[in-house]
Amino acid sequence: MLTNVTSLTGNGLKDWLIQRFSAIYLVIYTLFIFSFLFSHPHLSFEIWKNLFSCVLFKLATVLTLFMLLLHSWVGLWTVCTDYLKCTALRLSVLFIILFFLLSQFIWGLMIILGQ
Repeated sequence: MLTNVTSLTGNGLKDWLIQRFSAIYLVIYTLFIFSFLFSHPHLSFEIWKNLFSCVLFKLATVLTLFMLLLHSWVGLWTVCTDYLKCTALRLSVLFIILFFLLSQFIWGLMIILGQ
């Protein structure tokens, strides 16, 4: 039996579920942000800072970054395995994508945690 080491879970159903649950979470987070912005028409730095000083909101934002990472990886992995037939090219592209996604995740963590 062949195992694809670049797949997130090695199981198509699990990858599909990860992408669907992450999409739902991202929609909920986005709706919260938009509702916050619309409910504060005169948004100031202090209000924005108070929102991000809440530990629960920081945790939700970190989880959002992680969900975005998972969602992007499953989607891009699927596209690459469907359209890039050359194994060396596919693995190279997937490595570049993974490096980019992880660097964006770490950068986001540094911003959220104030480093």
